[in-house]
Amino acid sequence: MARPLGAVRLRKANSVTLTVGVALVLFILFFLMSSSTPDFSPARKAAAALHPLSPPTSPFRKSAAGTKLKPPPVTRYNLNNVTTTSRPLENRENILILTPMARFNQAYWDNLLRLSYPHELITLGFILPRTKEGNLATRELQTRIAKTQTQSPERDRFKSIIILREDLDPSLYPLATQDEHERHKLANQKARRSAMAKARNSLLFSTLGPSTSWVLWLDADVVETPPTLIQDLAQHDKPIITPNCFQRYYNSKTKTMDERPYDFNNWIDSDTARELASKMGPEEVLFEGYAEMATLRTLMAYLAKEDGEEGRDLHEEVPLDGVGGAALMVKADVHRDGAMFPAFPFYHLIETEGFARMAKRLGWEAVGLPNYKVYHYNE
Repeated sequence: MARPLGAVRLRKANSVTLTVGVALVLFILFFLMSSSTPDFSPARKAAAALHPLSPPTSPFRKSAAGTKLKPPPVTRYNLNNVTTTSRPLENRENILILTPMARFNQAYWDNLLRLSYPHELITLGFILPRTKEGNLATRELQTRIAKTQTQSPERDRFKSIIILREDLDPSLYPLATQDEHERHKLANQKARRSAMAKARNSLLFSTLGPSTSWVLWLDADVVETPPTLIQDLAQHDKPIITPNCFQRYYNSKTKTMDERPYDFNNWIDSDTARELASKMGPEEVLFEGYAEMATLRTLMAYLAKEDGEEGRDLHEEVPLDGVGGAALMVKADVHRDGAMFPAFPFYHLIETEGFARMAKRLGWEAVGLPNYKVYHYNE
């Protein structure tokens, strides 16, 4: 019998083909769902905060859509149980890395990802200005964060990440540009360092949680550190400790890559500096590294020994009276005790140098490691 015109004869599907097809559909659905939802281990899920008002350094898991949010829990914290030791890795101590950021540098982020300390114990905190450069940096930072926290293996994802924006009228920002030449003009230092101090304090007070053991201040332009930076600094068990910040550059005289000191805010005080300060008015600030203010302080930047030099020890310590913020490791208890970054002249010092003086007044000492180097981006 003839078939009607246009009729299609269906062939019975093979069972193997159906099985493969179903498996493929299930795989695609699993991939789409898992790519948008971080797959954390049970240990991480158990430690996640149950409410958005929980401490900011605890990762937060969103409730399912349509679920009624429970009231915030009443939680008691015994800070005596928070350890800050020379063996943070063995004791599973939580690290808070804080970075004021005006511009995004990919090398900074890449270096951050290379840190060997377990990322599940690291919380990142950033504060960025509401400027054109700050808006661009925020977008770039958010892009890298989204990729790391959703697409990277779990071991590379950080415990939690917090981004703050400065609540300041853009017209009040002390500098129109973040170019290195403008940033380091002496005439710009008081306004610039005061704004930096306010940003640091806002970031610190908004992110320091009850389980934080150490706070690592890391400059947004620090692009190279040893992967073991956290463990190396913590092993000294000092309240405040800082490495030496250098800068790699091309030496046109030797036609080779070379390095030079960068951070001159790590210093040992001098009689000359104290005498200069004694003659200053109450609102004047003494800045380091300027010919107009020859302090004759001992700068840690110039205490570094060359590679191979006799007696060179990476972990040699020197006491400091002033510190910089390029890479600064602080026991959380120092900040909890009230040591912050003065945005005003504090004994004629301001920001990180003022922080060192304030911490010392509270009984906390600072040390530096002249031969242990981190590297700042060379503009």
